Amino acid sequence: MRFFDREKEIKRLIDIENRSREVAQFTVITGRRRIGKTSLVLEAYKSEPYLYFFVSRKDETELCASYCDEITQKIGVPIMGNASRFAQVCDFVMQLSKSRPITLVIDEFQEFMRVNNSIYSDMQRIWDLNKQEARINLIVCGSVNSLMNRLFRDNKESLFGRNTSMMNVKPFAPSVLKEILHEYNPKYNNEDLLALYLFSGGIAKYVEMFIDGGATTHELMLDMVTREGSQFIDEGKLMLIDEFGKDYGTYFSILSLIAQGYNTRGQIEDMLKKEIGGYLTKLDAEYNLVSKRQPILEPTANKRTRYWLDDNFLSFWFRFMYKYNYMVEIGANDKLRQIIARDYNTYSGFVLEKYFRDKLIEEGKYTKLGYWHDNHGNNEIDIIGIDELDKRLDFYEVKRNARAINIGILRSKAEAFLKMHRQLNDYAIDYHGLSLNDV
Repeated sequence: MRFFDREKEIKRLIDIENRSREVAQFTVITGRRRIGKTSLVLEAYKSEPYLYFFVSRKDETELCASYCDEITQKIGVPIMGNASRFAQVCDFVMQLSKSRPITLVIDEFQEFMRVNNSIYSDMQRIWDLNKQEARINLIVCGSVNSLMNRLFRDNKESLFGRNTSMMNVKPFAPSVLKEILHEYNPKYNNEDLLALYLFSGGIAKYVEMFIDGGATTHELMLDMVTREGSQFIDEGKLMLIDEFGKDYGTYFSILSLIAQGYNTRGQIEDMLKKEIGGYLTKLDAEYNLVSKRQPILEPTANKRTRYWLDDNFLSFWFRFMYKYNYMVEIGANDKLRQIIARDYNTYSGFVLEKYFRDKLIEEGKYTKLGYWHDNHGNNEIDIIGIDELDKRLDFYEVKRNARAINIGILRSKAEAFLKMHRQLNDYAIDYHGLSLNDV
């Protein structure tokens, strides 16, 4: 699959490189695994020479040998002496950048913590001593959010405050998924597009796997996800074990319950028979995997808070792959496929709501966007869009089947909402139904 999208990010990286010719730049790029951080950087600098250091779980001496080879091959200047520590390599590059502009990309930066965690304090010292004269464009990428956040946002860490820019790479927007699918399957239908959004979550690597594997229809995607040996089957575990460490069992149980629709703290604690407030806080603030959502215009500290898995792929993985892993262990992949197919309409109806929320966010039509439900759960509105500039208020009902949409019922729910928020009564109000036909 060819490279898609990321025009804004590429422009920003090129601007940063241009600034680095005058003032040293230190950019941190984060984003979940498989999102396309490395591809983004390499695409941005494909026409410019750069150094690329990948941090794998090797001995520091072995890593430094490969970095020295990279410097010699790309720049033609060998490091004098035996550089067995990264501090020596880093200092050499910084000194060299005083005489010529250099772009250095360090990938999987958080892995230095396993190699030698003193590397971070060494880098801080070298950066502070040389940044005034250096003309370096230093870019570090990391895919373990908790560790990257700690390294650069915790004021107790050596590199706190050293970065000059921070970028977070997001999943592909709905319009990009539509462009990709149209290019590789011009005859796709809306069910195929929703399936790509549901299964991949807009994660570049997963989209690429479907496209390169010829899975451009709903049925073929389902085949690919569930077949024996599928990379998708263990993906959630491989991605999150490093994040959670020894507590991964509890975190996995919480995420599995949220994916199944138990999205209040009380519901989850009732199922697990334990207090999970600290875990939920970390999943939200540290791991960036779940978000707390209150009904729109409600105060943050609200008993009606619900927790949602933000990552579409992980939501699917915990709902089906993790829950029914025992089937895979005995080779009953066909049975797993049948279960997903059986529950697909119900589950994809929930995902369809998220699709339209993302679509409306991408269109930039509103200053506030959210959902609403009353105290008793009798009235619930799928999407409410508020434009405070034009004083416009839109209510949306989302159903897979357009015939199931009832605008009359939506109006009555909206009346209940407006009774609670009379400050919106002078807004222009409209009502909309969204279905699979509108994808």
